Amino acid sequence: MNSKKIRMAVIGLGHMGQYMLRLAAQPEFAQAVEIAAICEANEQAREQFRHTYRDSLPHAVWSSDYAALLEETDADLACISVPPAFHNHIVMEALRRKIHVFCEKPLANSVEEARELLQQAREAEVVHAIHFSMPHEPAVERVRHMLAEKAIGEIRKLDLILQFPQWPRAWQHNSWIGTRQQGGFVLEVGVHWIHVIQKLLGRITNVQSELELPAESGRCEKGIRAALRLDSGIPVHVSGMSGFSGEERVSLILYGTEGTIALENWDHLYTGAVGQPLEPVQVEDSADTLPVVRQVIRAIQGKPARYFTFQDGYDAQVVLEALRHPASSGWEDIWPQYS
Repeated sequence: MNSKKIRMAVIGLGHMGQYMLRLAAQPEFAQAVEIAAICEANEQAREQFRHTYRDSLPHAVWSSDYAALLEETDADLACISVPPAFHNHIVMEALRRKIHVFCEKPLANSVEEARELLQQAREAEVVHAIHFSMPHEPAVERVRHMLAEKAIGEIRKLDLILQFPQWPRAWQHNSWIGTRQQGGFVLEVGVHWIHVIQKLLGRITNVQSELELPAESGRCEKGIRAALRLDSGIPVHVSGMSGFSGEERVSLILYGTEGTIALENWDHLYTGAVGQPLEPVQVEDSADTLPVVRQVIRAIQGKPARYFTFQDGYDAQVVLEALRHPASSGWEDIWPQYS
């Protein structure tokens, strides 16, 4: 692509969609990207945001019809920020039109949909990016380097802890994030860690999962106990629950033959040798306000870029759905049916 601005269509004004609108005021973003179109099905929300951004986005087209919007605005890039159940139809529409796609996670609402989107994205030969941001975070980058240097020896096992005093959390106000179909902390939060684990240590191949479900039909899980195994044989234990008195905890603990690495509450890093207490590891705060978006822009411009594709989304989806829909026979080899 030449030096002209990338014309972006923002579809869905969820958290990520609103983030994109705010980015329009940042010079680095504005030099490369023009937000040309915004789609939001909720009329009240659409008009509210149209009023809020009338001065900063005076030429943007606003609509409730994503297909018509993509047809009429000649978009180069579609940013998809809608609930998971709607990803398939909207992303497919963009791919059929050879439009680059930046999609919120999870990629789809089932493995079958994720596989269909991956195939279509490959055929379209466009940039197909999913919003996995954690591997760009300084703490996760530091863990990656520590593992490469064998700072704690050979990995013996991993513990993934997902604890939420309430779910949805107080700041999560939408109609779907607490549903069994397309919500729950395993889907919304767990998918990030599935991706991180597979990027750090390789493919998860086997899953044994047990969910604690509420009496109310259609509501998401209250707890999960799961055992996973990597292709290398390393075990991963998953323990999660919501609905208790206490603090939120989202942590990944890596136990090695010579020590431990703990990534506590997303980005607080600790390590220690066997038999010694864990000590904090200083990690620089990220000054990058466009960690993933910048990479997507670079990829569209034909420059070297580090971002995560629909293949990454599909690989995470296979594990995610095995956790959310446990096999009745216990351990499940999750890949033969999807390879």
